[in-house]
Amino acid sequence: MTVITRFAPSPTGYLHIGGARTALFNWLYSRHHKGKILLRIEDTDRQRSTQGAIDAIIEGLNWLGLDFDAPPVFQFARAPRHAEVARSLLDKGRAYYCYCSPEELQAMRDKAKAEGKPMRYDGRWRDRDPSEAPPGVAPVIRLKAPQTGETLVKDQVQGEVRVGNEQLDDMVLLRSDGTPTYMLSVVVDDHDMAITHVIRGDDHLTNTFRQVQLYQALDWNIPSFAHIPLIHGPDGAKLSKRHGALGVDAYRELGYLPEALRNYLLRLGWAHGDDEIISTEQAIEWFDLGAVGRSPARFDFAKLDNLNGHYLRLADNARLVDLILPRIEKRLGGPASAEGKQRLLAGMSGLKERAKTLEQLADSAVFFFKSRPLEFEPKASALLHPAARTALRGLLNRFEALPEWTAAALEEATRAYAQEAGIKLGDVAQPLRAALTGQTTSPPIFEVAAVFGRAETLARIKDIAA
Repeated sequence: MTVITRFAPSPTGYLHIGGARTALFNWLYSRHHKGKILLRIEDTDRQRSTQGAIDAIIEGLNWLGLDFDAPPVFQFARAPRHAEVARSLLDKGRAYYCYCSPEELQAMRDKAKAEGKPMRYDGRWRDRDPSEAPPGVAPVIRLKAPQTGETLVKDQVQGEVRVGNEQLDDMVLLRSDGTPTYMLSVVVDDHDMAITHVIRGDDHLTNTFRQVQLYQALDWNIPSFAHIPLIHGPDGAKLSKRHGALGVDAYRELGYLPEALRNYLLRLGWAHGDDEIISTEQAIEWFDLGAVGRSPARFDFAKLDNLNGHYLRLADNARLVDLILPRIEKRLGGPASAEGKQRLLAGMSGLKERAKTLEQLADSAVFFFKSRPLEFEPKASALLHPAARTALRGLLNRFEALPEWTAAALEEATRAYAQEAGIKLGDVAQPLRAALTGQTTSPPIFEVAAVFGRAETLARIKDIAA
């Protein structure tokens, strides 16, 4: 059997972080088993489905690095096929027309509410002759569900889950206007797409019992189900925006790398021993449903930040330059200079050691693009007191005499000067950082001076020492 999974988002908004994890788990499962993963856009809610949301979902999946093995299937376009299947059940006597009026259905709801029970259709048209139908009422088609026994779901995450069939009513398959319901559409699409494994959030588990009954009524093979616990906030509450319930596009904007987000989402509810940092290649090799936990995972921004910092340090410098240049130009309010880009590339190794997001990286790199005369942060300006300026004048003479301009040579000259002047290294290195960058934090200052080069470094020191 070839494993075939699917990811089936509704395009009524952004690609939610929980949906991204579901897509990742489906993708990893199919890749691990050398199978296929398909994308289905469940756009049957015509009022809320938008092209913008479809584009955002596909762009988010592409950014995460999740590829699919066929063009997307659009559920709304398949409505005639769904209706055809509902009518086939009528022909087999496994579904029936229901002519209940809205008033009758409301009365059922009111009665159930008064008794403290969930709303269940009472089956009044299950065995009635359609010739008794009241005039002018367009019928729905309902499934003739089993009324005794139980429905069993053998779930690969939740284990065996059962429900008594008396708790389930005859669900609507085709509405009175001829449009199919979600339950019907999902089952028909999964069957027609030859889906072997349905991996989704456990908020769908209650739907599964009804869908299994529909598979049985159609005499179709039932796929294997795996219902993943939802993601909660750090406090154990349902995930909200303050916890991180954002779209994937927001994480991209916040400065996270796709490989870091993939790794983090993988570890939300799945484990491989104590491994925390797991490459995509390792994830494909190791992933299986047996290691998915039954308890809700907890989202933690601090862990995501640390993981993203790890992947930033591993990332290619030229790639990071390309990623943060738009962020730097936004801060500069205009295009970045070619000279600044060269400095950024040369200084990236030092910059990326301290950043946890691309936003932090951009913040720390702006000084490479600022031209003389510098504007100084208040704390940097405070470092440039008269004694510091005197120290910089002495250091200037040492730097001007250097035969080679390297970080090591600059550090050695600074240490020698501080020792001879009887001052601490920080008493000259901190003012040097302020003079070169206009701020109090940066990569190692001798690396910065090497990146700026002899002429620019000496000019910036002279601006202060003069």
